[in-house]
Formats: sequence, C-alpha cells, structure tokens
Amino acid sequence: MASFDVDLKFLGRYASNMDDVPFLASQLYQILGNLTMLSPYVLKARKLRRLDTTRHTKSVDLYCRIIWYAKIGLSILDQHIIPVMAKYTELKVLTYKLRASYYHLYVLYHNKPVVSLKPGVEVHTPPGLKSPHNKPEKGKGVDRGSPSDPFRPGSVQPTHPLEGGPVGGEQVPVEFAPDFLIPAEDYRPAAFAAFQEACAIADKNLWGSHPLRLSAKVEMCAFLYDCLHEQDSSRLLAKKTIADVYNAQEGMDDDMFEDAAELVGTLGRMMKRGLGGSTPGNSEKSKPTPPAGTMPGMVNPI
Repeated sequence: MASFDVDLKFLGRYASNMDDVPFLASQLYQILGNLTMLSPYVLKARKLRRLDTTRHTKSVDLYCRIIWYAKIGLSILDQHIIPVMAKYTELKVLTYKLRASYYHLYVLYHNKPVVSLKPGVEVHTPPGLKSPHNKPEKGKGVDRGSPSDPFRPGSVQPTHPLEGGPVGGEQVPVEFAPDFLIPAEDYRPAAFAAFQEACAIADKNLWGSHPLRLSAKVEMCAFLYDCLHEQDSSRLLAKKTIADVYNAQEGMDDDMFEDAAELVGTLGRMMKRGLGGSTPGNSEKSKPTPPAGTMPGMVNPI
C-alpha cells in the first residue's frame, strides 16, 4: 500500500493546485474519489483471494465493484486527463501509472485465461465462478426438506411474471455476471504495455529517487511477479531501481524522503521475493564468531 498512498498524496496535491484549470482539477478530484472508494474493496478482495476459495455471491459482487470503479477511472483518464498532459512532468507520470494500475486490476479480477497467484497453481480470481459447494455430492439426491428444494414451492409466490426477479422470472447465469461491464479477455498485454509506458515516462522525466518513479516501478515488479510469473525479471527490476536510487544526486524534502525510503524498503523485499529463507542450521553457521575476549554484540562498539 506504500505505492498507493504516494499516488493519492501527489494526486490530491495537484488537484488542489489547479485553480487556473478548473476542469482538469475536477477530473483529478474524481480520480481521487474513485481511488478512495476503490481501496477498501481491493484490500478485501486480496484477503478473499487468500482465504475464500469457493467464490460465493459476495465475492462476485466485490469483484464487479472493483471492475466498475476501474472502468470509470480508466474512462476519465483516457478521455479527459491524459490528452492534456503534454506540458506536465510529475502529473504525467502519475496519470500514466494510474492507468496501468487500473489495467492491473482488470488482470487480477477479470482476466481470461484466469491468472494464478503462483505458477502451476490455479486460483479462480475472476468473478462469477460457481462455488464447489453448489455441486451435488455423489450418491446423494436433492434434499426435499431444504428451502432451496426446486420441487417444493415456497410459501410466497410472485403474482406477476415481472415480480421478484429479472424479466420473465428467469435468473441470469452467474458466470456471465461481470461481462456486462467489460469483455472477458486477456488484459495482460495491455497492462504490460501500460506499465512499460509509465516507467519509460518516469525514467525520462524524474530522477532515480523520486517517489512517483519508485511507485511505478514497485507496482510493475508486483505485476511481473504475480501476473506474468516473471520472477527473475521482477527481482532484476527491483534491484536496478534500488541502484538508481543510490546513484541519484538530486535532493528532496523530508516528506518525499520518507516516501522514497518506504518504497525502497518494499523494493528490497521484492528483490528477495521467492528466493526462500535459510534454514536455522545454516543461519547459525553463517554467523561470524566474535574474537576471544570480546563481549557478544560488541564486535564493533563504534
């Protein structure tokens, strides 16, 4: 979330300083509100991706909301903000990065084929998938006493074919629920191209330790690792970005320094992601032995 917080901070700062361009300011505020509303849904969806493997109706509704907000945000960026970004630098980097972030959500929650969190492990992340609990168990018939018994009429029946549901009383298939928002297709090439464009603009216009440049690189590292399963490329990008930070000579204020330090820490974890940790025995062997006569922890008192 460090990358997201940096994006919101810069977005709010630019929106409040666009008094001479009121229409652009209003569109930036709309994106700010969009991301603010979207954030809790994305956090909840990440927990469901780890814990809920059945994808009940609540998960379908959650994914549809995420795709809806992403679609609206992309529309605002493409139609009203990005076309007027030619004379801006930081804001241009931010808008192109946010565009890639919205495509990243498409890949995570409405991609076809389904994107798995790990290579060889299938995780049904797109909305609308049927729950395994809905499958009848072998050797068991329909529970006649169940409230969902199709052969047992309910106590209240609709008196009109249009009452109590869709037109004609027919239920819309759940598996097609999200397709009315965006087509179910492979969004990985579009997302990858958007990240490449955002990072190229950041490399051209911002110095190596700028928080917006680091924000774009952090999310691209996550996209490469999680969605494309390019673990080596993700780690190499994180390593190169950290090297650019230490080679940068430009100064920054305390606020930007704190943001950059947090993002560098995230990149450091991404650089080691998937490599595994050392075993307890190996870690004990790797510890240096202090010289005789010195106190533990005082090898280098200075």
